[in-house]
This record gives sequence, structure tokens and C-alpha cells, in this order.
Amino acid sequence: MTEDQDWFRNYFNYFTEIEEHFQRARGTALFLLSPLDWALIETWKNSDVPLEAVMRGIDAAFEKWRSRKVKTQMVNSLAFCAQAVLTEAQLMAGAAQPRARRTVAPPFHLEDLRGYLRTNAAALPVEHGDIAAALDRLAGDVEHYYEDLETLEQRLTVLEEKLIAAVRARQSEDALLEARRELDRQLRPYRGKMTADQLVMLERQYLERNLLEKAGLPRLSLFYMR
Repeated sequence: MTEDQDWFRNYFNYFTEIEEHFQRARGTALFLLSPLDWALIETWKNSDVPLEAVMRGIDAAFEKWRSRKVKTQMVNSLAFCAQAVLTEAQLMAGAAQPRARRTVAPPFHLEDLRGYLRTNAAALPVEHGDIAAALDRLAGDVEHYYEDLETLEQRLTVLEEKLIAAVRARQSEDALLEARRELDRQLRPYRGKMTADQLVMLERQYLERNLLEKAGLPRLSLFYMR
């Protein structure tokens, strides 16, 4: 596997790679990430934080934690590593060289991709029929997108944003208040480790994830094709 192919595969395994690396660093393979953790990973992904920067940041955060003479509590969230990840991303950005784009093999089979699109279309209720129809059309043209997954991901992002907007319009004030309270409870210990911009993005990602989960609706991005 070439360096570009390896990078491309890791790009679409972004969530899994980070989850497993955090578990190894923590020393507890059965530790499950929280909804806040998954929202944070999505924030990094949408901000184009390289996978390597996240890995380095996790390692740096745990190294600092282990060097403490007094450890008052275990590291129970990826948010503990947020500041270190940001530092590593900034260091890598300063040293990065432009990467030439090459055509590389997709990390999954064509029929698996077609099935993923159609399964998500079938999971949408009738009130989201227009989005389901768009997913079915993409599935029908999957050969066209198989060599251009970036364009497909852009289309799926637009459809997911449309889905989120529709569901949000139906969300009650009580449901939104409950989601925000839960977010504040989980995020309170880690606010000091994040910038204002990071917090804004993380809050949005968390609330959007919570919104679709509560509605029993699928995420449409290729990043969830695991």
C-alpha cells in the first residue's frame, strides 16, 4: 500500500482509528466513547485535523497526565486531549508540504457503497421522502461516484444538512433544553482545554448528532460506513 493509499484509507477510518488509539493510550480496550467524544472527533474531521495530529495529541496528553505526581481522576473523555491535539495540528500545519492528489483505490467495495446508500434511503420515514429519493439516485449512479468519493461526500453532506434542518424544525423546546443540559454536564470539566471556536463547533456537532439519534435517523456521511 502506498503512502497516499494509506492516508486515504485512514481518512475514511478516521473515527475507528481515533477510538482504538484512545483506548490503547488509556489502557482499557473496552472503554466506550461518549456522544461528546464522537462529536469532538467529527469536529476534528470537519476541521481537517490530520489523523496523525490527533494520535500525537492523545499520546502527548496521556504522557503529561502520567507524569503528574497526583492523579485525582482517570481520563474519561477525549476532550481531555483537545488542547494537545490542537497544538499538534498547528505544528503539523506549519511543517506540512502540499500533497499531490492521486487516484487511489476506495477503501470499500462498490456494492457495499451502493448498499450503504440504499439502506440509509430505506431508513428515512415518508416525511423525508425527497432525501430518500436523492440517496436512491446516488445509489443508482454509484459507479460514477466510486472514483470520486469526495464529490459524493459533498452531496451527502448537503443532504444531511437538509435532514438536520427538517428535524430541528420539529424539535420541541423541552427536547432542545434537555440536550443542551446534557452537553453542558459532559463538557463542563473540559471547557478550559478548548478555544471558543472549538467549543462552538463541538456544541453544534453534539446537538446535531443528538438530534438525529433521538429521531432514530441515520447519519449519511461516508465516515459512518464502518
